[in-house]
Amino acid sequence: MTEIVSTTPGLYPLPDWAKEDLKDLKGNQKEDLISGDEGPEIQAAYEEVRTEFIDAQKAAGLDRIVEGQGRWDDMIAHPLVVHDDVETRGIVRYYDNNNFYREPVVTDELEATGDVAAELESAAGQVDDALQAVLPGPYSLADLATDEYYDDSEAFLAAIADFLADEAGQFPDVETLFLLEPSLVENSPADGEDERASEAIDTVATATDADVVAYPYWGALEEKVYAHVMDADIDALGFDLVSNHDENVYNAQEYGTPDDVALGVVDGQNTEIESPETISDRVEWFAERTQQNDYSRIYATTNTETFYLPVNRFEEKLEALGAVQKTEVKA
Repeated sequence: MTEIVSTTPGLYPLPDWAKEDLKDLKGNQKEDLISGDEGPEIQAAYEEVRTEFIDAQKAAGLDRIVEGQGRWDDMIAHPLVVHDDVETRGIVRYYDNNNFYREPVVTDELEATGDVAAELESAAGQVDDALQAVLPGPYSLADLATDEYYDDSEAFLAAIADFLADEAGQFPDVETLFLLEPSLVENSPADGEDERASEAIDTVATATDADVVAYPYWGALEEKVYAHVMDADIDALGFDLVSNHDENVYNAQEYGTPDDVALGVVDGQNTEIESPETISDRVEWFAERTQQNDYSRIYATTNTETFYLPVNRFEEKLEALGAVQKTEVKA
């Protein structure tokens, strides 16, 4: 029997009230964005946002609950942006969409800040045995950043991996850790770099007792990259069935999967609401075509972060995911 676990990769849209309050408290220029040393009023606003995010997930009946990443002004670049030894410079496009982040430029040796761990500590008291952590994957974070200290791409990727591993080592007890790796698709690693990307994921995955999901999206992994990622010590691998279902199912058929998989079966960027039946059909479609893999657990999730969505549509998608059948799929 395959367990279906409903969840999301986090990075939720801020409620309208929070946008207005934080605009007044922080401003909305580049220099006003999050830096990690916010005063008590701003911290209180984010605490209220976090509670609202958690309550929405509980109400929807999700099996894994994320903190929501309301503070992550710079999307998955956030853990570097708040670091004392990282300068933020110009505004650059966040992959191929209409969102932007501040370029993080690493200027000194990276050490864990405890920033993400502190967010999870704040969430832990509100979540009973269902807390899920979210981090950028090491390859994607290195891809989004600029190195002016390590002066070597291999050393820089290893340093980013160690930094994330040390951050994960400070987490409270979490059930699951999603490592978001869109750059594995959007800027696929070259020969040699693909093996190092897998080793970097392995570094982070082995730093926690949580079940670790490597989660690429916005397409499918190139075959060689897929084979290398399968070598990492991960518990589950993600497949974006919204962006490219055919190549993703081919990879799973041809090269196998870990015991568990995470399926992006709800569109994180489109306002159309999928029904629970549609979500279940998509999960079943994948399972039927990859029967040889005999999954222990399938995470049913949005294919991307959801900060692109209006709040009401985001909440409806949570409700649809929470209503999905949780016990088994036909194969």
